[in-house]
Amino acid sequence: MLFALTCLDKPGALPIRLENRPAHLEYLNGSGKVAFGGPFIEAGQPIGSLLVIEAADRAEAEAFAAADPYARAGLFESVTIREWRKVIG
Repeated sequence: MLFALTCLDKPGALPIRLENRPAHLEYLNGSGKVAFGGPFIEAGQPIGSLLVIEAADRAEAEAFAAADPYARAGLFESVTIREWRKVIG
């Protein structure tokens, strides 16, 4: 199953994002679960993330999101997880 993770940063949290970016990318790239992903951008700065991941069920997607170094560092103000179905592309 595919799940879309929409993660929005806390205001003023750019230093947390930058400090934890190498660990975040290592986690995602080593997971084998990420179909695609990248940051949301506002005024030229990252303000959140969109990831589409493969997981057996919602519980696995939630565990994956919680283990992300960004989440563990307290970067996100909110995280929304929704089952997603690819139709085009």
